[in-house]
Amino acid sequence: QDKHGHRDRHLEQIALLSLFYFLLSLFNSFILFCSVLFFFFLQLGAYPYRSLVTLVLLLPVGTRGTLSFISTIMAGQEPDGSEPPSPRTSRRHPPLPRNRSAGELDERTPLLTTSRSHIRISTASSSRQQRGTLSREHSYLGLWHRETCTTLDLSNNSSSFAGAYHGSRNHSRHPSWSSRLVNALSDRHESSMTESKGTIFPDERMWYDQFTSTDWVHDAIADSHRVKELRSRKDFWGRLRVVFDGAQGWILSALCGFIVALMAYTVDVAESTVFDFKDGHCTRGWYLNRKRCCPDITCDDWETWSYKLNNPFGEVWSSFVIYMAFVLILAAMACWMALWTKTVVPSAYQLTTLDENLAVDNIHHTYDDSNESESSTPQPQAEPKPENPPMVYYSAAGSGVAEVRVILSGFVLHGFLGARTLIVKMVALILSVASGMSLGKEGPYVHMAACVGNILCRIFSKYDRNDGKRREVISAAAAAGVAVAFGAPLGGVLFGLEEVSYFFPAKTLFRTFFCCIVAALSLKFLNPYGTHKIVMFEVRYLVDWEYFELVSFIFVGVIGGALGALFIKASKYWAQSFRKIKLIKKHPLLEVLLVALVTGLMSYWNSLTKLPVAELLLNLASPCEGSNIDWEERALCPGSIDEIPPILSHLFVALLIKGFLTVITFGIKVPAGIYVPSMVVGGLMGRIVGHIVQWAVLRVPHWGIWGDCAFSRDGSCIQPGVYGLIAAGATMCGVTRLSVTLAVILFELTGSLDYVLPFSLAILVAKWTSDAIEPNSIYDLLTSMNSYPFLDNKHKPIFTEDLADIVPRIRKERIIDITNSPVVPATSLRIKLELLHRAGELDGGLPIVRHGILVGLIPAPDLGFALDQLEDEATDLCLMDRVPNIDEDDESHDPTDFTPYIDPAPVALDIKSPMDLVYELFSKLGLRYICVLKDGRYAGMTHKKTFVRYMREHEKHD
Repeated sequence: QDKHGHRDRHLEQIALLSLFYFLLSLFNSFILFCSVLFFFFLQLGAYPYRSLVTLVLLLPVGTRGTLSFISTIMAGQEPDGSEPPSPRTSRRHPPLPRNRSAGELDERTPLLTTSRSHIRISTASSSRQQRGTLSREHSYLGLWHRETCTTLDLSNNSSSFAGAYHGSRNHSRHPSWSSRLVNALSDRHESSMTESKGTIFPDERMWYDQFTSTDWVHDAIADSHRVKELRSRKDFWGRLRVVFDGAQGWILSALCGFIVALMAYTVDVAESTVFDFKDGHCTRGWYLNRKRCCPDITCDDWETWSYKLNNPFGEVWSSFVIYMAFVLILAAMACWMALWTKTVVPSAYQLTTLDENLAVDNIHHTYDDSNESESSTPQPQAEPKPENPPMVYYSAAGSGVAEVRVILSGFVLHGFLGARTLIVKMVALILSVASGMSLGKEGPYVHMAACVGNILCRIFSKYDRNDGKRREVISAAAAAGVAVAFGAPLGGVLFGLEEVSYFFPAKTLFRTFFCCIVAALSLKFLNPYGTHKIVMFEVRYLVDWEYFELVSFIFVGVIGGALGALFIKASKYWAQSFRKIKLIKKHPLLEVLLVALVTGLMSYWNSLTKLPVAELLLNLASPCEGSNIDWEERALCPGSIDEIPPILSHLFVALLIKGFLTVITFGIKVPAGIYVPSMVVGGLMGRIVGHIVQWAVLRVPHWGIWGDCAFSRDGSCIQPGVYGLIAAGATMCGVTRLSVTLAVILFELTGSLDYVLPFSLAILVAKWTSDAIEPNSIYDLLTSMNSYPFLDNKHKPIFTEDLADIVPRIRKERIIDITNSPVVPATSLRIKLELLHRAGELDGGLPIVRHGILVGLIPAPDLGFALDQLEDEATDLCLMDRVPNIDEDDESHDPTDFTPYIDPAPVALDIKSPMDLVYELFSKLGLRYICVLKDGRYAGMTHKKTFVRYMREHEKHD
């Protein structure tokens, strides 16, 4: 305390920071020690170098705080020194200091947190007097969190507000412990909490709300400005800072790869143990699955539950009853955990209509610049239309690939990539896969890997405070998820390029490749299956294919593509019929229990469908040669021609069961992937075709078309497993529309160049067939059904219209007219802002016109923030244009001066511009909105969401 008895906040913060770094050092030491023990206790004692690799990979985490502190000292500035001015805004008036604490996570990092912390910390300034920090309670964000927000004013000054219109939203949640922990580990305290004169920091004033779009142009300018300032110092410390800045991306890539591999190892080991727990347990250790407990086919260490309970209903029925009980319990627990991540999205967030009637009713003013302006005319009162029911989604349910694709395209889904979602989905995925339902874990791996990448971005402010850079890391992490799911690092890179990534420069490609390699190597060291294989269904073929089989491969490709397209249509029909039942829609747990019940009843009595989907795919794709095959594989390998028909009937029954179960399982509220289940359905079909070809060769062995295969009297020249794997890839292509990625994944699974041509040929034919039957992939279907505002940049439609066809008429309440005066009442601006919010344009903007000429635009988030700084919103007049008599040397700043928030040169097109140009601007530049001019005068504005809706209606008409 000082001599007046007041607490010295600055010294207190320094003391707390020192204590935090001391505790952080202890925590990192504890983590490193536990990692070593973890590996040695998991039977890794024979490979001591694994712990060394883990130590090296974790070392950047332990040294991050030290390196950040060193980089701050090398910069020659205090930890809270201000950043360099932005070249775009440095010539404008100095803004009001927006003092945000490190707890305000959601404004600058919208992908991680699910709520906002509104604790303000004011810092003293030697050059000017700071007034009390203002709450954002009157903004479009503030009303949501009025119950949860706390304002901490260190200057003991209070501020009052005048009310106006306020939106209503209710989807926010309190900050999670993980958000606060990761925020504590970040280097955000190095950033400025005050701003220098004449500076507006794009990173400081950017925040993204639910279902809004990222400002790609702003993020690119901000990063260029940061790099330019970073390279301005030419001394040794400046060069070292540049090197450290460039190394941050590689450090994040390595950490993402290792943590994703560790996550996959945990799920694989736990899932296999819990899956076998439905039948019995190992007496040598409850944590061992059946294969680890009994490497041979039978042993006394594995004890079934029916035997342990003395067969109360007989051996068969006792096992069946216990099996069904475990299936229902595991499925219910997985659904229960997934329902924890429920998020309610108000209807105003959904896509706007082309006539913009979501926002207001009974407002029919058109723009006229002759006599009226904003400062002289009262604004009409908006009568809100009845709101649509809110949209509800569960971030831990489903595969998450479609949502990751939407996020990487630039749209914001709060909480979808947070730590809470990651933990809940990991545990729920173990339970759902172990229940035996027809679902996979490969799709959720992509989502969980994206969560890991998003969370790790908080380590470095370079990625934490720039959403464009952040998405580069998330894209690399998502690719690593595919790499560990299929044991295919090259396939993971191509998956990121072909499917999920919206912007994929060469630099991102190389770091993605590095991340996938680290993930694959780490999983190889961890050895989750005890076979030194990364995935269970990795196979090797020793016999080459024959030329006459090309016809069979093409046929398999056609059938696989048709099955994939029919699966999409069946899933859509099931979602629009059964899931529309009021009881099912209101109680998702009931649907999960019904699906689990049907799955148990249909799968238990078939030896193939009872297997885990990954193990079943391995059996379908494995060749019959060799001695290391279990009884399931022997059942698929005929010893003579007479054994083929029973195998065909067995496979056909399994195909019907798996096909039906996959359709009804996809979309339930549990973590579930579609990759391997679709491959299993295709593998069953391909195995049937392979055995039919094998039967034909054995039936007519001397037919000349067989070629060299005629000399193989046992039919061993025909490998039904090859047909199974080819059909699996073709069916997955029909579902996901992946092409090159799948060919590379299948090549990495087999390790044989001989079969690259059959794989590629079948996938090519499958894609053509599926596109002819169903144009949309399963991800396009999910995006459309969930109303996600996604603009596909990979399939450009053919336009015949121009921009005038989608530009709505000018509404006076949607513009700011400064013809008569450059000042506008704050209440008028608040009304306009609320109209934008009700229209779903939370990331929109208000154009500023003078005599009908567009002179600027103020973004809606910036306008809301500026209005929140006013002391008396009911009476304040806001300056919307530069006034010549303002003293440029005055260090004080009037909060009613809104000119620092105005973009003087928004992107504008003529109203006769072709729609192809509009599409290119939205998809390539990532714009939020485009202003429209007619003969040089303002004629309207179109938002990206409006264009997305137009695109969907255009596709429907086509």
